[in-house]
Amino acid sequence: MRSGPATAVPGVAERVRSLAREWWAPCGAGGGGRLLKVGMAQRSIIRRPAADVAELARGIRAGERPVLARAITLIESRRADHQKSAAALVQSIIGETGRAVRVGITGTPGVGKSTTIDALGMRLTKTGHRVAVLAVDPSSNRTGGSILGDKTRMPRLAADANAYIRPSPASGMLGGVAAKTRETMLICEAAGFDVILVETVGIGQSETAVADMTDVFLVLMLAGAGDELQGLKKGVIELADMIAVNKADGDNVARAGAAAAEYAAALHILQPRSATWTPPVLTYSALTGHGLGELWQKILDHQSRLGATGELVARRREQQVKWMWAMLEDRVRARLAADRTIAARLPGIEAAVADGKLSPALAVEQIATAMGL
Repeated sequence: MRSGPATAVPGVAERVRSLAREWWAPCGAGGGGRLLKVGMAQRSIIRRPAADVAELARGIRAGERPVLARAITLIESRRADHQKSAAALVQSIIGETGRAVRVGITGTPGVGKSTTIDALGMRLTKTGHRVAVLAVDPSSNRTGGSILGDKTRMPRLAADANAYIRPSPASGMLGGVAAKTRETMLICEAAGFDVILVETVGIGQSETAVADMTDVFLVLMLAGAGDELQGLKKGVIELADMIAVNKADGDNVARAGAAAAEYAAALHILQPRSATWTPPVLTYSALTGHGLGELWQKILDHQSRLGATGELVARRREQQVKWMWAMLEDRVRARLAADRTIAARLPGIEAAVADGKLSPALAVEQIATAMGL
């Protein structure tokens, strides 16, 4: 029997739409939903209904990993309704947060951040800790996309039941962190993870925002890379609570030790971040695991020292206020982008500033007045 032209089966298209609405979660940082092709010519934008905040909060407290993933996807969404649900969700679990050790890890590209986290994380999970890794991948300025390949660089930790790795695109955010890293950190703490490791994109003048959301800011360095003293020009060194020189193994042990000595001597000329803590300089090998035990102990010593003086609590309180102002700035930017009237005027204002016909200060005043500020 020859098959004739394909014909539409009554009810099938609607059934597909129904299933998509029921199961498809918000997609990506934009959260704009997915495009579903029904037949050959019909396309419909499928959007999941507003999230059940109470159900998400229950699943997070129970440590359900699928729910944790959904909650973080909700937080990263840019849809207005998702943002409202995300704010309500964070508020509902705020009482279960704040009990984890928060460690920010940064370093030059190739220093071995992911390898270090993989080795350190495995060491911690074997001793009963639950480790959440918030890894930020560089993203394209043109498309906003990223490879999100951190799980492939942390193969052992990615397969550990007591660890959770969440890669997120930087999406043009300065500071080496994703826009929603703070909220994600709180969600992971509420889910029972007692160690939060935040891996930044890299190191540079803007890679410092992680210091404003973690307890310990760990800067990783390499020996023999020509940046021992050059690194002191970068703001991250002044914010470092600890410096660790990686790849202290094999023939590189002596060079790593010499580099550590240079950093230790040079740090004496810088004003320490804390009045009660002098940043130590360590050497270790992420490949062999040598020195990782001492590195973790120094992190615990830092927590204990600052906790005893009350500085840790004060630091977190200050971070919360900075977070509030950062979110307010984001809200103002979003409002600016959403106002079509103002958006239509911006190209002309930018051109006038670029041509030197309008001062930046007066341009800002015009924009603020148009926004009613």
